[in-house]
Amino acid sequence: MRRSIMNRVVAAAAIVAALLLIGVVVTGAPSKPYRSTDKAFYADERAVNFVRPGLKFTITKVDIAADGTVRVNFKIADSVGMPLDRDGIVTPGTVSTSFVISRIPKDGDQYLAYTTRVQTSPITGKSATQAGTDAGGAYTKVADGEYVYTLGTKLPADFDKTATHSVLMYGARTLTEFDLGINRFDTVFTWVPSGAAVTKTRDIVRTATCNKCHVELGLHGGNRRSVEGCILCHQPQTTDPDTGNTVDFKVMIHKIHMGTSLPSNKDGGKYCIIGNAQSVNCWDKVNFPASPNNCSVCHDTAVAGAARPAQVEAHLKNPNRAACGSCHDNVNFETGKNHAGLAQISDNLCASCHIPQGELDFDASIMGSHVRPTLAPSLPGIVFAIESVDDGTAGKKPRVTFTVKDKKGAPIAPPDMTALSLILAGPTSDYASYVSETARAAQDLGGGRYAYTFNATIPAEARGSYTIGMEGYRNTMLVPGTTKEQMVRDAGVNVQKTFSVDGRPVEARRRVVATESCNGCHSFLSLHGGNRNRVEECVLCHNPNQTDTARRPAANNPPEGVNFALLVHRIHGGPRQTRDFTIFGFGGTANNFNEVGFPGILTNCASCHVNNSQRLPLRDNLQQVKDPRGYIPTVGPEAGACLGCHATKAAASHALANTTAIGESCAACHGPNAEFSVDRVHAR
Repeated sequence: MRRSIMNRVVAAAAIVAALLLIGVVVTGAPSKPYRSTDKAFYADERAVNFVRPGLKFTITKVDIAADGTVRVNFKIADSVGMPLDRDGIVTPGTVSTSFVISRIPKDGDQYLAYTTRVQTSPITGKSATQAGTDAGGAYTKVADGEYVYTLGTKLPADFDKTATHSVLMYGARTLTEFDLGINRFDTVFTWVPSGAAVTKTRDIVRTATCNKCHVELGLHGGNRRSVEGCILCHQPQTTDPDTGNTVDFKVMIHKIHMGTSLPSNKDGGKYCIIGNAQSVNCWDKVNFPASPNNCSVCHDTAVAGAARPAQVEAHLKNPNRAACGSCHDNVNFETGKNHAGLAQISDNLCASCHIPQGELDFDASIMGSHVRPTLAPSLPGIVFAIESVDDGTAGKKPRVTFTVKDKKGAPIAPPDMTALSLILAGPTSDYASYVSETARAAQDLGGGRYAYTFNATIPAEARGSYTIGMEGYRNTMLVPGTTKEQMVRDAGVNVQKTFSVDGRPVEARRRVVATESCNGCHSFLSLHGGNRNRVEECVLCHNPNQTDTARRPAANNPPEGVNFALLVHRIHGGPRQTRDFTIFGFGGTANNFNEVGFPGILTNCASCHVNNSQRLPLRDNLQQVKDPRGYIPTVGPEAGACLGCHATKAAASHALANTTAIGESCAACHGPNAEFSVDRVHAR
């Protein structure tokens, strides 16, 4: 096997050399139409021009013969549109292709597949007919990169020619022998066999919405990459005979994302699907980062224009037992248990009680019953503003003038806040320390303006710029006097004010991560009881010198470092970590992040980082990072970030070996133009 691969590599190299000599390497198209997250971006230009990485399928036509034979005309191309050979003989890399054909029956609103298989469970002995990939078909080459696939599955003679039909084509191009990985693609072709226009679709959630969190969907080995393709198989037709669970998309996706909040999981059960080759897939430990009752994260009704799904409001207009019962799986619709005692024998009356939006938070309407309390529309809201900082110089106690208002602009007096704090941190070159003081007793200046003078003094030796952040909340009773009343923390969005302590120009802290990036998954970042909701506020306290020693019981020492880069990398590394990661917080609570998985692509630094801030070298004069439980108790800022994900002893040893009294030499090998640059080693 190895000799065969080597022979092909040698042969490919010889072809490249020959093409270069006679000048026929493709030069008409850009040699590198790739992103910096792609391996091909860093490959040798001559190899790229020869291999031409990338994969795209285009279905041009689907014919159905009188006897039910289905023929799919399609093209295969690389990233610059040049044709590819399926067999990898004329062009590098074999290309696998697979097909699924489904229709939306006239009396239905979900797909039903023609391509099916029978799966018999070795556990229960039961069998189930499942939607799947076509088998037994044949390929015919028409021209370079153009083929016809004749499905092994034949449609019945009485198939409905007026129904919406769709073909999913998915596959991969294997370029591992050129160190260019596996290129994957899928596409869906939809038409009506009678020739009529497509008017009936299943278009509720699109791939782009999922990819706000997942970056690039890649399921069943990575080749299934779109929601539009998933729903051709994942519909009520298909069940798992091992567990009895349906794999209908709406049911399965709701249950997966409910995870730890799914009632049956909370009661000690496990939501699992047994898949290909009897692989067991369980999601009882999933924590949806945006709150599972936040329907709009996936059913994004704010999307406009061509990107807006045709049926994006289906969850509001067409409530049904299957969809609702997938999350609320402790409801028994037949008996009425956990459904206000009301049995529901069909979906006909669901919309009678569950209208899209009612009049109160937490009512029976769909939007009301899914209100996230801390974001409830009826909350008065808290709006902070820092007007000025006086005496903000080295050796003095800064005096902060600020306002607190509700969403309508009405002033809120600091004593009426349940909590109101001002945080002083500096310097902005790399926060080294902070002090937090309550400002509920601030001086009333009149007109809704208040002033607070810190008890803490800016150090006499302070240089550069410092920042003051503002945070707090007010306890508010929602829907008082009703059976749904509840006390909620109405927290304000953090604000910060940066000022110079020595007369030099004000310098804001470097921008490494954007809150908007976090909210791609989290929807609305809300930590420490809702008090911290902006990255700019988080970094005031989560500085290189900070650990959890103040909250950690002595029996659990040594403490953990909580520098922002270290902390966030380790949290998102989750199950990929090689060590326990537990932070002790307020009241000595232990917060374990070992099971937290990143739903996107962990090597895609740009999911969180902005301004290419993941690249080395980092700016000069950054603080050393405390990591008492790490292999290096005090580590340099560059290694401190990298070891957050790469938490092995070997990685720590590598970092230590490349650190001297002068500093870290990481950029020598991992700099932007180096052989092992950060972007290059994380490319895929």
